[in-house]
Amino acid sequence: MIKTIFFEDNKVKYIDQTLLPGKYKVVSCTDVKKLEVAIKTLAIRGAPAIGIGGAYGIVLAALSYKGSNKDEFFKAIEEGEKIKNARPTAVNLTWAVRRMMNHFNSIKDKSIPEIKKELILEAERIREEDAEINRKMGQYGHPLISTGDGVLTHCNAGALATSEYGTALGVIRAAVEAGKKVRVYSDETRPLLQGARLTTWELKEDGIPVTLICDGMAGISMRRGLIQKVVVGADRIALNGDTANKIGTYQVAVLAKENNIPFYVAAPISTFDPKAKTGDDIPIEERDKDEVTHIGGKRIATEGIDVFNPAFDVTPAKYISRIITEKGVLRAPYEKSIKKLLD
Repeated sequence: MIKTIFFEDNKVKYIDQTLLPGKYKVVSCTDVKKLEVAIKTLAIRGAPAIGIGGAYGIVLAALSYKGSNKDEFFKAIEEGEKIKNARPTAVNLTWAVRRMMNHFNSIKDKSIPEIKKELILEAERIREEDAEINRKMGQYGHPLISTGDGVLTHCNAGALATSEYGTALGVIRAAVEAGKKVRVYSDETRPLLQGARLTTWELKEDGIPVTLICDGMAGISMRRGLIQKVVVGADRIALNGDTANKIGTYQVAVLAKENNIPFYVAAPISTFDPKAKTGDDIPIEERDKDEVTHIGGKRIATEGIDVFNPAFDVTPAKYISRIITEKGVLRAPYEKSIKKLLD
């Protein structure tokens, strides 16, 4: 199984996803600032994975202090807390950093070496819990998948987006492990091609049949009967079920509705934002125009033009057939099922 991000020898180690599929490289990091850059540049990406990265960021901030002055040590950790601002849309990042800081505040009276050890253990718990959560989502979600299904997925919500196993791809993996024969349709996911680069690589590594399509081919694939289900991940879910995910998810959901195809979202409870009543309350990250005007460092668009590059869009709850979590499968009306989940 792919291990996307983990802690070993007092170093955070992660697969540099900007290099896939051409090169597989595990990077070692001991500096919280460099880890923050890795999250910003999508070397580490996927809501659960960057949450784990944020937790490890607090660990690296603590380990960076070599002295014995507690006030200085506390300042180093508080400086590391800034990693939570690396990306604004995926709520898992702020959730994980907040959990680490709450734990830190509860152990402040201990010695510096004890605090460092405790922070490592808490970050490791977050990682281990994520792996367990993904497998639970797979068990709850795979009954929604049948033998013979063509399953469309958008972006990468697999092992590479988590600690291991995956959210949306975790549901598909669980279906395959249960003996169901399925084929995944992975759309490219412009502008950074996470579907083409990452999802296809990951599924091929696992021996799961996958067909790559361009983003604009989802409609015809549905009309021709190639796709029976859609399963995607999420970066933030509002209390009414509106869901932010990689840009392009909204249009896939609309197409699925038009073609009477179930559209499922797989996400851990940490992805639900109690402060967001609707999708309008979810901040949408906008990224550099070069991601749209260039592919692989090569310009593909005319110079001097305006570019709009939101990294995410919001799919209204009315297009979502089910939300798969580690506590079970939620159904509409989501205001009620989400409230019950979070209470």
